[in-house]
Amino acid sequence: MPLKPSMLIVDCLQYSNWSESIFREMREGGVSAVHVTIAYHETFQEMVQKVAHWNRLFEQHADLIFLGRTGDDIRRAQAEGRTAIFFGFQNPSPIESDIGLVEICHQLGVRFMQLTYNNQSLLATGCYEVNDTGITRFGRQVIGEMNRVGLVVDMSHSAERSTLEAIEISTRPIAITHANPAWWHGALRNKSDDVLKALSQSGGMLGFSLYPHHLRQGSDCALDDFCTMVAEAASRYGVASLGLGSDLCQSQPDSVVTWMRNGRWSKQTDYGEGSAKSPGFPDQPSWFSDNRDFLNVAEGLKAVGFNDGEVAGLMGENWLRFFDLSFGSAASGNASFEDTPIGVARG
Repeated sequence: MPLKPSMLIVDCLQYSNWSESIFREMREGGVSAVHVTIAYHETFQEMVQKVAHWNRLFEQHADLIFLGRTGDDIRRAQAEGRTAIFFGFQNPSPIESDIGLVEICHQLGVRFMQLTYNNQSLLATGCYEVNDTGITRFGRQVIGEMNRVGLVVDMSHSAERSTLEAIEISTRPIAITHANPAWWHGALRNKSDDVLKALSQSGGMLGFSLYPHHLRQGSDCALDDFCTMVAEAASRYGVASLGLGSDLCQSQPDSVVTWMRNGRWSKQTDYGEGSAKSPGFPDQPSWFSDNRDFLNVAEGLKAVGFNDGEVAGLMGENWLRFFDLSFGSAASGNASFEDTPIGVARG
């Protein structure tokens, strides 16, 4: 029988090579919801083919997974012992240069869209660019349209100025679904204290990444070190604004890294983050190798002093609240954030 754990587990970013075995590992690990990447550099039509592929997976594995559209789908997944899958883009490529496609993507089930993936896009600047020019004219209008339909602005791969401007421009709280604080580890993708303060003060959410290039000591990062970092972040930004976005890329061939980093824009090898000149995926830390290891993180959080309620928030309840508020249209009751708890710093 599928596991029905008392603790809600939500992972706000994975890009795995999906299979029945991974779906079953999700159930063994008690994962009730996962935000999955369905586009990096794909066009709109290519993205639609990804949706069609997922529809086949939902049909073939209906006992394990289904498409998530609202926070209530997470509750349903937990009650039924299944995993709700939420679609997201790591680049705005699928909307091409057509603002009308924002609503179409939302209608197809997409709930998160990054404004950039490392490079300059039509909307904003990526974290690998030398010059950060901020949110573009088109970007401002796209943010407004995303706010209207209930598509979350994700700035995980964006540069500093662009991220701060997105927080200011968006009328709904944004998300950084998979990154860590730069004061803990200075990877280009990790976020400054200024960004994380602005994010939490606006009601936004940070998902802590478990991808080795985002961790201090990489694949050798200790669980205690990671959880101590989470505790420090909670003291600075408030525990209610924090969750997990593992960035797990399970069972992917190393060739996929080339597509993620190079897309169609470059003929040169982009080694990306990390000191090793290798385009492949790094090894996961021993305490988090796949979806069955989330409870290791929960135990580590308890060990550094979080109480049961705080651990529950970090493992999934905080994301559930954010999902409840974020995915409805501006005309629905889901659009109001006036009563959203921003998160009080731990004393």
